[in-house]
Amino acid sequence: MSKKDNKTTEQFDYNGMPKNQRPRKFSFAWVWLLLGLFLIGYNFFFYKGESQETDWKAFKEMLADGDVEKMILVNKEYVEIYIKPDKISKYKQSGERSTIFKNTPMFTYNIGSIEKFENDVVTVQEEAGISENDMVYISNQTRRNWGGEVLYFIFPLLLLVLLTLFMFRGVGRSGGSVGGMGGQIFNIGKSQAQLFDKNTSSITFKDVAGLEEAKVEIMEVVDFLKNPKKYTDLGGKIPKGVLLVGPPGTGKTLLAKAVAGEAKVPFFSLSGSDFVEMFVGVGASRVRDLFKQAKDKAPCIIFIDEIDAIGRARGKSIANGANDERESTLNQLLTEMDGFSSNNGVIILAATNRADILDRALLRAGRFDRQIAVELPDLKGREEIFEVHMRGLKLDPTVDRSFLAKQTPGFSGADIANVCNEAALICARKNKKIIDKQDFLDAIDRIIGGLEKRTKLISPEEKKAISYHEAGHASVSWLLKYASPLVKVTIVPRGNSLGAAWYLPEERSLTSYEQLYDEITTLLAGRASEEINVGTISTGALNDLERATKMAYAMVTYYGLDKEIGNMSYFDSTGQTEYSFTKPYSEKTAEVIDQQVSKLISDAYQRAKDIITDNKEKVLKLGDLLLANEVVFSDDLETIFGKRENMNPDMAKASDFIEKTHEAYDENEQQTQDTQKPLIEATKEN
Repeated sequence: MSKKDNKTTEQFDYNGMPKNQRPRKFSFAWVWLLLGLFLIGYNFFFYKGESQETDWKAFKEMLADGDVEKMILVNKEYVEIYIKPDKISKYKQSGERSTIFKNTPMFTYNIGSIEKFENDVVTVQEEAGISENDMVYISNQTRRNWGGEVLYFIFPLLLLVLLTLFMFRGVGRSGGSVGGMGGQIFNIGKSQAQLFDKNTSSITFKDVAGLEEAKVEIMEVVDFLKNPKKYTDLGGKIPKGVLLVGPPGTGKTLLAKAVAGEAKVPFFSLSGSDFVEMFVGVGASRVRDLFKQAKDKAPCIIFIDEIDAIGRARGKSIANGANDERESTLNQLLTEMDGFSSNNGVIILAATNRADILDRALLRAGRFDRQIAVELPDLKGREEIFEVHMRGLKLDPTVDRSFLAKQTPGFSGADIANVCNEAALICARKNKKIIDKQDFLDAIDRIIGGLEKRTKLISPEEKKAISYHEAGHASVSWLLKYASPLVKVTIVPRGNSLGAAWYLPEERSLTSYEQLYDEITTLLAGRASEEINVGTISTGALNDLERATKMAYAMVTYYGLDKEIGNMSYFDSTGQTEYSFTKPYSEKTAEVIDQQVSKLISDAYQRAKDIITDNKEKVLKLGDLLLANEVVFSDDLETIFGKRENMNPDMAKASDFIEKTHEAYDENEQQTQDTQKPLIEATKEN
């Protein structure tokens, strides 16, 4: 490149603007310079130097000697004393300070009563023999501190100007976004949504496992965004709103991220709480701004997570007017989704785990007219989720994903991700290089039951009661037909519990009366065993009683499984009676419900006592074994009680699977104890 070209290039900045035409930025140095000049000028023009304050004795001598040239009473507060020029040296020699300023008083004197002071001045001069013509009299003068008053008005104004300039500079630095301090003030009504362009999200449907049915439905939305002509040629319209409904941790947000990664269109992401603000009208303003931005970038997707924050049914507040701001935000959202103006090319995704409390207008056709259920994964889904979350882990080749999937019934995708992470942490804690099967089993135990507390001090009597309590649970669950098969039971404290039992529940869609009754009996078997084998009952059955009571009330009031109440259900799946003041049944019916629940629990408790009494020796043997080993497995129960009878085929398969589980627990049990032993001993020493 020639020198001429270099010279031409140097005359332009990186934006292509000539350097000699670039706008000059405002410098705050000029503000400080002007402020400094103002203070210097004020001191020069208004400052009159220093004056020495004197007392009445010295002042009296000045008057008597005739050294005073004049006296000025300022604002009726103090007197300025001017000394005759030929007498100044007298006071300088005596150590009094003078000043270099002309017309400056050398002394000041603070007065009390004006009349008394004037009389005293005249009296002193008369006593000194000063003639009337040579006497010095007081002259009054009223002064105003113009500099102070000017500063009093200018300083707040100057401070306000500086603050405004600083705020506007914050807006400029933030590029007009809501990130800076100025942006939060001037853009409070703007949308808080984060915008992701088509190349931002790297998550695809391959990263979403266990949600095959949900993916099939939502892929239609992605296909419409990629190939809209395919649908519009036939006259079809894609749903404007898609609502993802499911329990927490099932992958609703992850599914929305996958849609963003697959569709390759602009994606606005925000939470329902982002519309809520302390100022009135801000929520509706943010909704308007959000859809305005979305229309400009159509086709695009808007994702609102936890939409129940603003989508709750209107008119449900006990206090009138308490939710006006939230309801106005919801009204604006309803209008934008399907109002007078159209939003072609704007698809709204929303997620919630409380669809029953949403407003009906939000769920009508034309708005969120498509609901996709994102449920807890089944056995196959859990295996696929384990495969996704194990990609970055260093695994032992013997780790079986299907085995772990069977060990985690009822786990969500977030729970499985937590299991994988916890297994890696446990492996690192043991100073191992590869994560094996035992690490995953320990992680599952850690998540379900909590962390082991082997250092917790428990008396022998308490430990014996805990052993027979857990033995009662294990024995009754083994002897009942529909109870879930036992995996293991331990009396090592975990979390808030002093003992714990692990079961492998059957994955079923329907539950019969017999199955629920067997579960209640198993829950009450711990207290029944305490009463029979220990001779007293304790507070250790709190969690068992709570679960049994809730299950019994559900059987009577929700599922219609009680003969006395009949085939009636008082459950409201729509959530429309959330703020209702009355119960959907009479007081007489409430008494009957309480009686039937009490009878159901009493019968189940007596049934558990009868089973334990008939097998008392075996239960005591199991309790002693648990007291000695602290952990008992399913094959130990089979040794004591024999094989389970009257077992359905699915439960038989589960029982065979549990036998294999015992081998995995027993394989590294000694290794785990050896690793924890130094930690326990160190804790005891401390």
